Amino acid sequence: MKLYVKILCMKILDIKILRRYTVSMTGTIRDEFDAAREQWSKERPDLDLSGIELLWRISFLHKYLRNLAGKRLGRFDLPMWSFDVLAALRRSGSPYQVTPTELCAATQLSSGAMTNRLDRLQEAGMVERLPAPNDRRGVLIQLTQSGRELVDKAATVRFEQANDAVSSLTSNERHQLAALLRKLVVDHTSE
Repeated sequence: MKLYVKILCMKILDIKILRRYTVSMTGTIRDEFDAAREQWSKERPDLDLSGIELLWRISFLHKYLRNLAGKRLGRFDLPMWSFDVLAALRRSGSPYQVTPTELCAATQLSSGAMTNRLDRLQEAGMVERLPAPNDRRGVLIQLTQSGRELVDKAATVRFEQANDAVSSLTSNERHQLAALLRKLVVDHTSE
């Protein structure tokens, strides 16, 4: 049974990384995480590696695919952090305004990080801060018309890239994987 090696070259955070995987004549695919699992199994056969093996791959895919999405959004001069904030406002529905607290929750950012991002987006004319109608000290963040136009164009590219990223999975496999990942998210965020 002959194996051949493919090398995937990528850049994550400006670091060039080589990813190797092998494919047997029977079509079995093995990646470098399989090799790491085998090494650990040999050195520490007492360890259950099923969890770390999944987390290695999830972590790798997150970094790789986020970097790829950032490159595709580069044509709009729109970093991923900007897209994340603008997309959260866009999907909130008309009039595309939310409180900073709601925006922090939607993007999983701290208030300090959000303030910095909102300052930059406001300076670029993508969002504006408005006084909250029922709270003299409150503020609403609203997507501007130019922000909406930009995020609408970018969303098309972002969602195409996401679908390309999972194109090797059938529709049923996508639903199964989404359900399994949802189960993990709920399990770890319900505390």
